Amino acid sequence: MKLGHFKKEGLQLTPKQLNDARYKLSPFKKLSPEQLNLKNKIMTFINAHLGQSKHAVFTIYGESGTGKSVVLSQIFNDLQTAARSEADDPLNGTKNVFLVNHPEILKVYQEIAGEQPHLFKKDFDRPTSFINRRNKDHLTYDIAIIDEAHLLLSRPDRYNNFDQQNQLVEIIKHSKIVVLVFDENQVLKTKSYWDRARLSQIVQPYSHEEYVLHDQFRMQVDPKLVTWIDEFTHGNLTPVPQHRDDHFDFRIFDDAEAMHQLIIKQNQKVGLSRIVSTTGYPSKLDGGKHYIVEGNFKLPWDQYNYSRQSWAEKPETINEVGSIYTVQGFDLNYVGVILGPPIEYDPETDGVTINLAKVTDSEIFKKRADLTDPKKLTKIKKQLIMNTLNVLLKRGVRGLYIYASQSALRKRLSQL
Repeated sequence: MKLGHFKKEGLQLTPKQLNDARYKLSPFKKLSPEQLNLKNKIMTFINAHLGQSKHAVFTIYGESGTGKSVVLSQIFNDLQTAARSEADDPLNGTKNVFLVNHPEILKVYQEIAGEQPHLFKKDFDRPTSFINRRNKDHLTYDIAIIDEAHLLLSRPDRYNNFDQQNQLVEIIKHSKIVVLVFDENQVLKTKSYWDRARLSQIVQPYSHEEYVLHDQFRMQVDPKLVTWIDEFTHGNLTPVPQHRDDHFDFRIFDDAEAMHQLIIKQNQKVGLSRIVSTTGYPSKLDGGKHYIVEGNFKLPWDQYNYSRQSWAEKPETINEVGSIYTVQGFDLNYVGVILGPPIEYDPETDGVTINLAKVTDSEIFKKRADLTDPKKLTKIKKQLIMNTLNVLLKRGVRGLYIYASQSALRKRLSQL
């Protein structure tokens, strides 16, 4: 199906079309009043600073599911339409780029671009590629849009061919105007460690505005349950609130295979339903299959996706377990989340804690010179794992299912 179908007013979309990742990031998707207000503020900001010599930065803050990316998608489509039109417009002829650090999301944006007259696949790029090319050709872009800027590297990383100190600093250097989205609760690795204070320090020298998105668009859920999730990912266990079951299906399982079977049924009904997991299971970048085994449950997980189709949209992944690397930024209808071995029950606090010795993803905790205090570093590492959990728990539009690997946590969750 062509993306143009999505912009026809009053068109009744099929469940398959609604599940399409292109629809969810479509530049033709209707915005809420809050999103539209944000879009207008950003366009005003861009037009005000376009002809100025000084750099300018606009920051969008918002939790998972608050609709940040769809606003960026519409803005960039409008920018490129104006840049490549013959109309008398200040944006005509501007050189703009959309930067995406997540390879699965980049695939979707490039697929959208392939179907639009004013969007080219080359308009969408990885931050490192953009920075390295600009260091060679010394071009200055007019506008750089950065999706999920909390994934930008904040230290050198030879594995990713980044030799400078901070990717945001470099992008600002090569762009007159930068528009970025940021959520410190989605920072996932020490090599991309950020918080608001660090971000503020970088943008402080420039003309700067910011906006906070509040409305939850992804999860069709009672706000009380979102609060319960937020408390959980900050280490607090509270009674599960009463919620409207007809809007959102929330269940806690003591059997991972039973959860998988329900996910299969939901996938057969509405599609786009998957099992995902945190770290804590065999994980190696060797191309082989690595399994999560929990009782009768056994499925390969965290498989690298070599195809152009996003992981969640591939039919065969119903029999795989996804990770933060495959689903961040994507909507699922129903998500089953496995809380891996590092996530444990703490009987002293009656809360949740992280056992760092059980973390198996070696990419999460890379050393860096500015994080040396042992107590602070331990706190940061634990929060990074909780951030991963925060992202996974907020993937489901219609339902969330949870299974805990540790028996003590499993029992306590059941009691709640």
